[in-house]
Amino acid sequence: MSDPLIVIPARMAATRLPGKPMADIGGQPMIVQVWNRAVESGIGPVIVATDAPEIADAVTKAGGQAVMTRADHPSGSDRIHEAVENYDPDGRHDIIVNVQGDLPTIDPRIIVASMLPLADNAVDIATLAAVIRREEEKTANHVVKAVGSPINANRLRALYFTRATAPWGEGDLYHHIGLYAYRRNALRRFVRLPPSPLEMREKLEQLRALEAGMRIDITVVETVPLGVDTPEDLDRARALIVAR
Repeated sequence: MSDPLIVIPARMAATRLPGKPMADIGGQPMIVQVWNRAVESGIGPVIVATDAPEIADAVTKAGGQAVMTRADHPSGSDRIHEAVENYDPDGRHDIIVNVQGDLPTIDPRIIVASMLPLADNAVDIATLAAVIRREEEKTANHVVKAVGSPINANRLRALYFTRATAPWGEGDLYHHIGLYAYRRNALRRFVRLPPSPLEMREKLEQLRALEAGMRIDITVVETVPLGVDTPEDLDRARALIVAR
């Protein structure tokens, strides 16, 4: 893991909270707050991948770097790949960390934790999960569950991801956190694969990698970061930033 690069994809086309990357949180646009948290992780350079000039301008004004991408990407992974190839055509950065652009209060330490499984050369992609503590989340289809085989107390080898309640029986259930660390060649391979049957059925992009035989390992962390999708989430994020 010699030279990681953090990439934050951001676009203005959110349906539930239009224009959310530019929503004010603590006197800064949300995308700048996410950029701040990524910089605080200290693992390497941070860029924002976007197709919106207003997002790029906000990041640049804050002292960051934005990379403009096409507007027609089908997923954030495709946008990240384009940005990485434009920013680093010589391939100096071998690990690409994808931090979602709606996590303004994310703990920088879990960004670092996301990379830990890549110390094992057999792992293609690393991600995060946390034990589900709230009963209602165990059956909620908007909460993606990570199903994995334990490697140690804080790490799983991913076997499946699902919106269903799984696995069956006694034991912990894990809430998948959509933050990924890719080997550069794994990201390149992933975006060249066609959407897979289970990916389309579950509407979960990471299943494409599993169906293609790629290995995903999971670091288990204590809490799920707040994702801002609604006005209520935005109010919570504002309160958390003020309390920092």
